[in-house]
Amino acid sequence: MISNNFRNIHGMLLLDKPTGISSNKALQITKKIFLAEKAGHTGSLDPLATGMLPICFGEATKFTKYLIKSNKKYRVIAKLGEKTSTADSYGEIKYVASTRFSSNQYRTALDRLKGKISQVPPIFSAIKYKGLRSYQYARKGIQVPLKPRLVKIYKLHSLYRSKNIIELEISCSSGTYIRSIINDLGNFLKCGAHVIFLRRMQVSSYSCNSAITIDQLNFFKNKYFKKSKKIFFKKLKKLLIPINSIVSSLNKIYISLKETVNIQNGQCIRLFTRYQNGLICIMNTKKKFIGLGKIKNYIYLYPYRLINKNLYNKYNLYEQFHDKK
Repeated sequence: MISNNFRNIHGMLLLDKPTGISSNKALQITKKIFLAEKAGHTGSLDPLATGMLPICFGEATKFTKYLIKSNKKYRVIAKLGEKTSTADSYGEIKYVASTRFSSNQYRTALDRLKGKISQVPPIFSAIKYKGLRSYQYARKGIQVPLKPRLVKIYKLHSLYRSKNIIELEISCSSGTYIRSIINDLGNFLKCGAHVIFLRRMQVSSYSCNSAITIDQLNFFKNKYFKKSKKIFFKKLKKLLIPINSIVSSLNKIYISLKETVNIQNGQCIRLFTRYQNGLICIMNTKKKFIGLGKIKNYIYLYPYRLINKNLYNKYNLYEQFHDKK
């Protein structure tokens, strides 16, 4: 334990965010349950949305950007014929239109949303404009120019359609706004559309089937905390994923304990086998995670983003990650 009863813990929790609260609120609730000194999430979900929201604690927060920039998978239900101010059911209805279009027109509209596309983020979003979030302007009725962004839609499947209700499954690149996809679909069909249900099914290789809910965390707390804090925190620790799993898609390099000391002291080391230039996951010969390094000129390894060496031996930050077969 450290001051103010907060704990220095390190690792990642796969949280299944509930609907009706912001990602930051879900983060703060989780952080309080874990009594964690430092925590951050890996990419916002709309208050309406549920699903995968990885929470990083302690040293794991150094590597959150590798999940923020990863691909995502969503399940969305939308209502056609109504356009709202927020592109979801939380907003005010702006207009109502007929949903008279053919199946061929519907398929054509969906096809226009596949592949590399340019989309304008919703005005009610967390994107910054002149130092403020876009939604802060939107709440005051102020329109701000948000720049279109290129995103990639890898897969877009129509799962269900009945009258004015549709369900889609979407696999996409980071930075994609599902509300914008639905809004554009409504524009293509000339009837308007908005999201009524949204669930993030997957972030990178992490599926929401492996995630835990806030209700389940509170169940653990109510069952164990008063009886034994030690048992409670042991239960929570078992839910954490090792830090190096976040960067498991990167190639690994194993270095000696002496080389580990050099890297941790900010020095580069020379390698005697050629590697591709770029980022690489550094492990020592005991399979303990050191951090990330950069290969330059194919034979030099430079430290890039490392686990704090003062915490390295004190905390269990380096558990070996076993790739899923």
